[in-house]
Amino acid sequence: MPRITPLPARKLRRVFELAGFSLTRIEGGHFVYTKPGVKRPVVIPDYDDVPVFVVKCNLRSAGISREEYFKLLSRV
Repeated sequence: MPRITPLPARKLRRVFELAGFSLTRIEGGHFVYTKPGVKRPVVIPDYDDVPVFVVKCNLRSAGISREEYFKLLSRV
């Protein structure tokens, strides 16, 4: 299985949009996404490259598996 690597915030936002999340608000340099049925919001900082630990934390909060993440990433 490929490694999760840092990626631009724009690509990561698109991955979560493809997973059914919608942009709720923008606070400072952070984009907040929500989805019905998911308890915690997904917060994506507007960085050039979002670090791996932020990507993994958001995937865990969203309930998205690694396999599903890579499928969504290939569609971006």
